Amino acid sequence: MLEQAVVFWQRGLHRLELNTSMRVSSFPFILLYQLITVVLYSHFKYPFLVEYTDMANHARSVMEANGLADIVTVIQGAVEDVELPIKADGLTTEDGESSEYQVVDIIISEWMGYFLLRESMLDSLIHARDKFLKPKTGLMLPSHTTMFLAPINDEEERQISNREYNGAMGEWGQFSETTQSTYGVDMSVLTEQYEREQKEYFLLSSRWAELPRDAVMAEPAAVKHLDMATCTLADSKGITAGDKGATFDFDVKSEDAPGSTISGFAGWFDADFKSRTDEGGATAPKIPNPAYLTTGPEAGYTHWGQQTFHTMSAIPLIQGETTRIQGNLEMTRSKDNARLYNCKIGYNSSRRKSEEDKDGKILMKGSPVEHVYQIP
Repeated sequence: MLEQAVVFWQRGLHRLELNTSMRVSSFPFILLYQLITVVLYSHFKYPFLVEYTDMANHARSVMEANGLADIVTVIQGAVEDVELPIKADGLTTEDGESSEYQVVDIIISEWMGYFLLRESMLDSLIHARDKFLKPKTGLMLPSHTTMFLAPINDEEERQISNREYNGAMGEWGQFSETTQSTYGVDMSVLTEQYEREQKEYFLLSSRWAELPRDAVMAEPAAVKHLDMATCTLADSKGITAGDKGATFDFDVKSEDAPGSTISGFAGWFDADFKSRTDEGGATAPKIPNPAYLTTGPEAGYTHWGQQTFHTMSAIPLIQGETTRIQGNLEMTRSKDNARLYNCKIGYNSSRRKSEEDKDGKILMKGSPVEHVYQIP
């Protein structure tokens, strides 16, 4: 039975809405809510809340206001560096093989970022798990996460980005001409660099979106799955070529979206709160009522939304034909900021008659396309 210690860890307490069956509407401190709920309705003797920022002071105030100050221990600091009062509270390990620090029954954390990994704290969570969690019986919540990618129709937003890019380049052209004609200063030497910067900002940066359900044009592909009980620091680095799920193969039928176009791709994630599935956790307690969070378009609004990656040009759908998009996704950390990521998406598009098999006669095959998008 889990009854010794539970750690709640948050990457900065903030306003958060979960518009799912787990919805907590307009609740500013969801982790404190979870903590108070567990304390009031469970048998945990030693709940700890770890918070890096000065929001820890607010957490203490909430505990005091709810009569839990003598029960919940709020610890301010980086989760990699904090020390739990193991001896003072008499915390014990699950067996003689465990480290003296592995005394925690459950770690509950909201570590997820946009498209799961962007600005996330997965590294820190893995460090906390390996240091504090009981290896065989401890639970991680969320327990499993999955990243998805799908082709989308988002033409209005794609065209807005293109107009903004064209507007920026037009303004630069006027500025360059004016400085030349008025002051005799040639600015054209900067045009190539300016154009690259504007393209990266307007066309090659992902966008936060709240897409409608019908914007998704094919069955989403699961591009990465994480078991939070076993994932590694290597897993947190992103998605590399050759990873299981790094390739995708979408069929978009014109009959499903007549007169429409493919505007790009969207990425999001799901999170499960369920029993352990790894072999090492076979003896861990079972969760009788699993819960599920999705940040996909079918969920409506969530804090995370979806990240959209618009193509340079739309891919039109032609009546009576199926457009096939085959490609791969790589997601790597930015060299300038390890919390941020870049996505490289490469693909080929082809068309065939809708009655043809997937590998049937091809009517048209486009040239390979590859772009690197920033996730700002």
